Amino acid sequence: MTAALYLLIYACALVFLAGCVARALSYARMPLHLRWELYPVPHEEPERVPHGGSYFEEPEWWAKPLHFNLLGELKVMIPEMLFLKALWEFNRPLWFRSFAFHFGLYLLIATAVLLAIAAMVCWLAPASAAVLAALHSLYKVTGLLGAVLALAGAAALLVRRVRDRTLRIYTAPGDLMNLAWFIAALGLLLAAHLTRTAPAPSTLELVRGLLSFDTGLELSTLQVAAVILSALLVAYIPWTHMSHFIGKYFTYHSVRWDDLPAAKARQLQRKIAQYLSYRPTWSAAHVMADGRRSWAEIAMLNPARQEVKK
Repeated sequence: MTAALYLLIYACALVFLAGCVARALSYARMPLHLRWELYPVPHEEPERVPHGGSYFEEPEWWAKPLHFNLLGELKVMIPEMLFLKALWEFNRPLWFRSFAFHFGLYLLIATAVLLAIAAMVCWLAPASAAVLAALHSLYKVTGLLGAVLALAGAAALLVRRVRDRTLRIYTAPGDLMNLAWFIAALGLLLAAHLTRTAPAPSTLELVRGLLSFDTGLELSTLQVAAVILSALLVAYIPWTHMSHFIGKYFTYHSVRWDDLPAAKARQLQRKIAQYLSYRPTWSAAHVMADGRRSWAEIAMLNPARQEVKK
């Protein structure tokens, strides 16, 4: 039974990684977005960001090297990723629920990393009692706090989706199922941890057993149920819209912050040239996309003159 459980965990982890890679590749291969100047761009020179400036302000900008301000991007990315800054600014009532859920998940991810480090310390430096004690104190706090926050956040989001009439319009059955799945998995994990008695293994012992494939462990029924439900949830996430953590990267870097000049990117030039050769067929008469003209030809037309001719 324990061996089968380990195999399930490894299989779900591989499915999760494969799903993340597949999702990232699908976003990367999508057509170019409409390249508008959406300023300010945080990787611009620091003195230009406050007033929404860009390298276009420089005389003969095309002949000068571009400067990338990584620190500027990090100042925007880190608060957004960790604290959902945009949601705080534009939808504060929803932020309290969403932040608890997401930050709880971050703490659980940190807990998994700390447990893996503690398991390796047990093997590589068995005498490091002080290190193990410090790690134990850390992952105990992050694990319990993360599970409680994520569980409370998921429950609050579920209630909001059910009770809010405006949000209910945009709520599909899958959204409710996803939140219910998180609530069930997190609830089982908490229950298994809080009610554990010997000979059921501790969380660290379970991680050590997983890494060493120790089939001698005797998990409780609650532990088995919690691990199965959690592992399947992890495998399921990247194949649904819950993989927005991947899409968000492309939304920022490939849409909002993409100000790379086409003159300095041959691949970008090739894509634009390819798109301009397309012959669109749109029903909107003002676009004049009748299937005969290419995008390049349509872009050179004057709609006002075409109306006069008619």
